Amino acid sequence: MSETDESSGRSPAKRLHWWNRGSGVRLRLWMAVNVVVLSLLSYGVYLLANSSSEPVYQGLGVPAAEPGIKDRLTSGTSTARSTVPKKASFTAPEGKYFGLSSTQIPWSSKKTNTLAKAAGQRPTMSEYFVNWNEDFDPTAVDASYRQGMLPVISWQPWAGRKYGTDQPKYALSKIADGTYDAYVTRFAKAVAAHRWPVVIRFAHEMNGAWYPWSEQRSGNHKGDYVKAWRHVHDLFEQAGADNAIWLWSPNILRPVPKVSLAELYPGDDYTDWIGTVGYAVHEKTAAAVFDPTLKKLRKLTDHPIVITEAGAQPGASKAAWISDFFDWLGKSEQDDVIGFIWFERDREQGGGADWRFTENAATLKAFRHGLAHIDLTGSADLSTSGTPTASATTTTG
Repeated sequence: MSETDESSGRSPAKRLHWWNRGSGVRLRLWMAVNVVVLSLLSYGVYLLANSSSEPVYQGLGVPAAEPGIKDRLTSGTSTARSTVPKKASFTAPEGKYFGLSSTQIPWSSKKTNTLAKAAGQRPTMSEYFVNWNEDFDPTAVDASYRQGMLPVISWQPWAGRKYGTDQPKYALSKIADGTYDAYVTRFAKAVAAHRWPVVIRFAHEMNGAWYPWSEQRSGNHKGDYVKAWRHVHDLFEQAGADNAIWLWSPNILRPVPKVSLAELYPGDDYTDWIGTVGYAVHEKTAAAVFDPTLKKLRKLTDHPIVITEAGAQPGASKAAWISDFFDWLGKSEQDDVIGFIWFERDREQGGGADWRFTENAATLKAFRHGLAHIDLTGSADLSTSGTPTASATTTTG
């Protein structure tokens, strides 16, 4: 007891329990508890809302309506869910596919909608790139189908461009001898488990010398490419991934005229579609870009053909080339060309040049007008919505 307490005759003050110290402490505690509870509830709602990986699919070129929170929470029992389409639903389309390869596609519906409005038609294919240090991502496939697009996976056996054009770690012989069987099988089983059809564009432009899977790079030898392709294909079959559509896609012959496509072709039993990559650099017509290569391809197989990357270099003749491309594509001679994928990227977005159809007003007008005269498969026509300006449709993300 202190001297003050003794002199006053008062009893020493008792120390209050923290709960009785005042409403301020209790209020702060109550608020903290509420924050924790609300955070847990919010996280639970998020998990429920995103619990289903199955996309809602309403057809090619038709984006699904964004589900409300009630629909998301009841998605496990909702009758609005799509029936998974069969691979055969896509392999022989009536009309031609209109595809896009651009940053944020297929993940961003906003980006897709912007380019669809610019083109006057909704795309029915989305092409994106996956390296061999990445696993199968079902969310990308789901996003593509929700926007009415068939996903095209450019599956690249390397660790990425920053490691150069020689990457012996991913030599074709190592792929063929089973070094990567665990990875390929895991990828294939994930594709099979997801069930939705996906296009696998494996090791494209193999006839060039600018990728590690070229037979001229990474210590590869003649004949290694076909062995690697067939081995990967066989692993998919063993995994039950019969929802994969196999797309073999060399580059056009212009830069590599002496490389034999026949020696690089895996065979009809190992492919569903064939394709080619072609860009107008100095050519004035689409025929000058594609015809020499298509002539060779048609001697190899009767499989349907897809132009897996297309674009035109900037310049005074770009708009005219785009117009000619659609005139060429619409001719009866190209009836076996079932679609094309426009490489809507500039240098900053991974293109060797500004290949975008939205580069300027003239290229945009030529693309929109030309596409409107192509018999497309399942695409929603947006051409009556007015022609946007190039500045409104050019994106950098």
